[in-house]
Amino acid sequence: MREILGRRRRLLSQRSDGRPESISAALTFAAGWQWPVLPGVTADPKGRCGCPDPECTVPGAHPFDPGLLAATTDARMVRWWWTNRPTAPVILATGGKAPCAVSLPALAAAHALTALDRAGMRLGPVVASPSRWAILVKPYSMEQLGELLYAKDFVPGSLRFHGEGGYIALPPSETGEGEIRWERAPLPGSAAPWVPDVEAVVDAVVEALTRAGVSAPEL
Repeated sequence: MREILGRRRRLLSQRSDGRPESISAALTFAAGWQWPVLPGVTADPKGRCGCPDPECTVPGAHPFDPGLLAATTDARMVRWWWTNRPTAPVILATGGKAPCAVSLPALAAAHALTALDRAGMRLGPVVASPSRWAILVKPYSMEQLGELLYAKDFVPGSLRFHGEGGYIALPPSETGEGEIRWERAPLPGSAAPWVPDVEAVVDAVVEALTRAGVSAPEL
């Protein structure tokens, strides 16, 4: 069964106003799926990041205090964080035993996913922000990624790789850019979602973008 869709399922509990609760999501990721998470910086109503950098390029979508190394699967710590910071974005520390990710600009990603669906490729969860979508993949090493990219004649410069030491924001986070949502949602259940190998995703995405002739500038 494919790990899609999405939008009509309710993976996580909701508040009285209909919005999913970050604490419920964070506990699912950490305690249920063993994905290490931590709270991100909360952006202000104008979309400005709460970190000290006035030129922050990912407002509200990154860790600050605590730092990335504090990411944990401990339910007590997760509950304490989001009880005290209920609107904080949920940040996944990628790599290790957690999924990594391959991200690309939203328009190019939409073209790529359509092509992959037509080709019958199985995908796991896909995280979407207003500007970029991230395809979750199995953990990989930098050596593995380096060999993969070296073997390619061409890799779009708009692709980004979130491996060991990296991070992405997970739904239902609100960042300075806007809502983080599932474009392809994990299916409900107790087990961690299935994710594909990075090789399969990179091969398929590069081929799909090349065939479609999609020009995807770096964002």
